[in-house]
Amino acid sequence: MAKGSRASEAAVSRLGSVAKPEPTPTLKAPANAAKTPRARRPKKPDPARIEEIFRRFQAANPEPMGELYSVNPYTLLVAVVLSAQATDAGVNKATKPLFAIADTPEKMLELGEEKLREAIKTIGLFRMKAKHVIALSERLVKDYGGEIPRTREELETLPGVGRKTANVVLNIAFGEPTIAVDTHLFRISNRIPLATGKTPLEIERGLEAIVPEAYKRHAHHWLILHGRYVCKALRPECGRCLIRDLCTWPQKRLTA
Repeated sequence: MAKGSRASEAAVSRLGSVAKPEPTPTLKAPANAAKTPRARRPKKPDPARIEEIFRRFQAANPEPMGELYSVNPYTLLVAVVLSAQATDAGVNKATKPLFAIADTPEKMLELGEEKLREAIKTIGLFRMKAKHVIALSERLVKDYGGEIPRTREELETLPGVGRKTANVVLNIAFGEPTIAVDTHLFRISNRIPLATGKTPLEIERGLEAIVPEAYKRHAHHWLILHGRYVCKALRPECGRCLIRDLCTWPQKRLTA
């Protein structure tokens, strides 16, 4: 379960220093994806290369954590719904005081939509998200006794919950080896490359097919953190990338 940003920031620091040589949450491919230079793709995945990539991520950060604040599976679900088209840091500022008074679906319904809107008004699309949170809380109380369902199919029936949100909850709250594809993971999986594709679902299924079982539990966290803090969209910090010798992206930036 997510513990906040401090542990994650420390872990990210290790990721960068080892080598020196969440509308719906469904992600769409960027409009300029076809114009973005991609790495030279091997004819087929090289298991040894993929194994080494994830071995290094694990060595640098054995227990990666998500950066959204939560205190139980319900608050994690709410936080992920609120994080669509928003930053984790921005969501955390609103949810820490919110979850202090409403950390169950029953308490959230008692709080009500109006007060919820006020609590999350600093988050983008807060009016729609407040409706989703109240609606999914009603469904949880009515159909699941206030508990969070433990299958992707059931989670995706809840208001405001798409495949990525369901995968995050299954992974963090219940330890399932799911892969949640956000914009960072989508970009760098195509860039390195690992799995390639034009949609998040293609990337998800591609990674499921090639990531060794021993690494699947934390694979999406390692990739998201790497994409967020090292392999950035506009100015990737290739000089401190711990897998730069395994990356075939033709525009690697080895100098500042």
